[in-house]
This record gives sequence, structure tokens and C-alpha cells, in this order.
Amino acid sequence: MIQSSVRPLWVKSEIDPERVALWDEKRSQTFAQLERSTSLLISALLQYFQTNDLHEARVAALVSPSAHYVSAQWAVWRAGGVHVPLCTSHPLPELEYSLRDSDASALIYDFPHAERARELQLRLPDVKILSIEEMLAQATMGIDLPALEITRRAQILYTSGTTGKPKGVVTTHANLLAQIQVLVDQWGWSSQDHTLHVLPLHHTHGIINVLCCALAVGASVEFFEKFDARKTWERIALGRDKRWPTVFMAVPTIYSKLIDAYENASAEERSRYSEAAGRLRLMVSGSAALPVSTLKRWEEITGQVLLERYGMTEIGMALSNPLEGERRPGTVGKPLPGSRVRIVDGELQVSGGSVFLEYFRKPQETAEAFTEDGWFKTGDQVEVSADGYYRILGRSSVDILKTGGYKVSALEIEAELRVHPAVMDAAVVGVPDSEWGEKVAAALVVRAGTTIEQVEQWLKERLAAYKVPRLWRDVSELPRNTMGKVLKKSVLELFTEESRTGASAESNKSR
Repeated sequence: MIQSSVRPLWVKSEIDPERVALWDEKRSQTFAQLERSTSLLISALLQYFQTNDLHEARVAALVSPSAHYVSAQWAVWRAGGVHVPLCTSHPLPELEYSLRDSDASALIYDFPHAERARELQLRLPDVKILSIEEMLAQATMGIDLPALEITRRAQILYTSGTTGKPKGVVTTHANLLAQIQVLVDQWGWSSQDHTLHVLPLHHTHGIINVLCCALAVGASVEFFEKFDARKTWERIALGRDKRWPTVFMAVPTIYSKLIDAYENASAEERSRYSEAAGRLRLMVSGSAALPVSTLKRWEEITGQVLLERYGMTEIGMALSNPLEGERRPGTVGKPLPGSRVRIVDGELQVSGGSVFLEYFRKPQETAEAFTEDGWFKTGDQVEVSADGYYRILGRSSVDILKTGGYKVSALEIEAELRVHPAVMDAAVVGVPDSEWGEKVAAALVVRAGTTIEQVEQWLKERLAAYKVPRLWRDVSELPRNTMGKVLKKSVLELFTEESRTGASAESNKSR
């Protein structure tokens, strides 16, 4: 397949160019305006590189959630390059790592990130920095577009690095098309949808599930540069330019913050918020396990049953609860069309058109990630019910603990702990131990006035003795990455540090 339009190949050609595609904090932009700015950036990129085709050169982007972000994304793709979106909140060493690892030729930045871009160039003088504002102001139209095969590499996203150094996940245009088309179909996206975008734009959740799916069908996207719970509630209630949100996707942490903001609002505000949220046609939670207590409270507030799904940077979405039908709490639903799944020794394995091509320039890691017959090994332990609903038990390497001869799911213990009304958050890890193999350890965020001893005693009445943590830690918050995933390595360090200093984790059982 060869593409001639400046639009990505999954964006429908019949979309009215005068439809509003994007809103950000300052302005709106129609599809026609988006295409024009994309054309200018394509011209600028090809002129800068003095070529008629980027030939899969990696072009990174340090750009705020905005129309500029989308224009840069589309332009890199359509000029024949590989888009490498960077997290705008990451510290310089992490940004430098991504630029080095991807062997980026250039970095596109917008005005708010000019200083950081210049600092990166000092560290990496071979990476050219390009101001998106200057490119749009100086470029001229009229350069021929390169022929774009669907098998070309299109994007590199970096894994969250919760269990090791981030790896660059390479997806082709064909992979992206498969990932987007199945969600458009299964989640019922249409041109009448309007979504609030509160997620980072360096991750599959924010890029594919929200941004690309919406634009593919001519729906509109409203960016929030930074999530604010009160502002989000007000936008849901008030809308913008006579457009009210119909779709909202977020991570569990965001839903928890929205619940907290709701609880602290006035009675009149709570009434408005509940009524408005109840009008949305779809609300989705993903990227981390959703506590059942959060799901139930959200349903009490809004009448909405959050749709949970399962995916990874490497595979897009593979499992989902249904748009219509039972959304079963604690599960991630059933396989999506186009995704073949199987369970081998408890591990979920996936194949299909949405599965990534490779880890960038890491042939050994790529080979190790697949079975001999071509199935991707997710590293997630799962179980499936008799009627086909999947439940994630945890990461094979992190969340499946081996203690005293038993295999224990850290996620099961975490889910049980979050049922306790005073437990605001919980993370469970295995601390290496010569006697037990691993000791079950729990870090908790608990409400003032509650002791760890009280929670421990409560848990002993609900779980088998070998599942009850032997080590406890009371913390003000859990370490998380930008997508809300708990950094288990950092949690483990809370306990290993105590071991090095001779402190007893058992002694930290109350606030």
C-alpha cells in the first residue's frame, strides 16, 4: 500500500476538512488546518535533511500536548521517518538515553521546551534541534511526498522500564493500522465523539487508544497539558463550544484523584458532575490494575462501569471487556479480534498484526521476547474463566512471588488490601530471603489514625497465612512512573535499604 495524502493511512479520507480536529489550551484546529501545518513541516524536514525521503531516520519530539504535537507526528511519518515521542516531564538523563538509544538524527521541540532542547544538544551535538514554531513560519509548500509502504517502520516508544532499562519498541505503519482499526470498531468510535485527553503522549494509551483512534474517524480531541481533577470535572460538566465529552480514558490513579475531588466538592457541584459524567458513552481504565473499590465507587458516582482492557507497548491492546455486555470487575475481558492469545505455563502469549516488529537494535532481546513459533511472550501470568474472561495475576518476574514453596500473586494481595477502607494505595513485592526464598512485603498508604497492625490483622482474616506480608512499610505515596504504574524496583528498595542499614521493616507498622 502506497499513501499519497499527508494524513496517516488510517485517517478516513471522507472526513470533512472543516471539522474541528483538535483543541488545546489556546486554540482549535480543523482537519484542513492540521493538514496544512503538517505539509509545511514535511517540507521543512525534507529541506533540512536535503532529501526527498527520510528513509526511516529517527526524529524525536519534545512537544507539549497540542496541535503542534500532532502536526509533528504526522509530518515525521509522512516524510518517511520514524517518530520518537519523548516524555516532556522526564529528567535530562532519561531524555538523553532515549535520544542515544534511538540514534535520533533530530529533535523537534516547541517553545516551552526550548531550554531543555538546547541542553540536550550540548550533550548530544550530533542531534540537530528544530523549533516547530520556526519551521512553520519559514517553510514553503510544494515538495513531493515520498512513496510510503505500509511495512515501513513508523514509531519507537520506550517501555516504561519498571523492571529494567527501557527498550525502544519499533512498530510499523501496518502494526499501527491494526492497533487502531480494532479499537475503532470494538469501542464504537465515530465522528460524533469528543474526548478529553489527559494522558502523556509518549505511551500507547495516550497515542493509539485516544489520539489516533479519535482522529481516524473524524472525532475531536481536547488536550489538557497537565491533568487537574477539578478542571477535568468542570470540562465534563460544561463542555466546550457546544461539544461535550463522549469518551474518556485514564489510568486508575486519575480516577482516584477524580473521586477525591468529587468527595471534596459541594453538594451542588457533585450533582452536576454526576449527571454530566453519566452522559458519556464510554469511560476506559488501563495501564495499571484498577482496584475493584475504585470501579465500584466510580459507578456509584457516575453510573458508569469502567471498561478495563489489557495491552502493552509491544502489542497494542489484546484483551478488552466489551462495549456492550458484561464488564466483569477484576478482569480485562476477552481477546480482541485480530489478536490470537494462548497460555503457556501460566504466561499469556500473543500473536497477530498488532504485535511490534523489534526492539530497536537489540536483536538478542527481540529474539528472547518471542517463542520459536513466533508468539510474543508478555511475561504476564494470567488465568481465564470458563466463559473466557481473563484475569491478570501479575508479571512473571515481579508479581509472582515464591515464598516458602508457594507461588503467590502480588496483585491478588494488593487488590485485597485496597478493599480495606483506610488503605489508599498498596504495593506488594518479594524481598529475597535465605529461609523463605522471598518474603512477602507490602508498602501501604493508609489514612491517618489507622495502624499497619490493624490492616495486618484484618488481612489475616481474609487471606491464607502464607499470602499475608511478613514485612510492612508505611509511606506517604508509592513511587510511580508517568503512566501511573508502580515502580516495583523502587518499592523493593524501601525494604532492601532497611536491610542494609539494619533497620527492621517490621518496626514500621504505624504512622
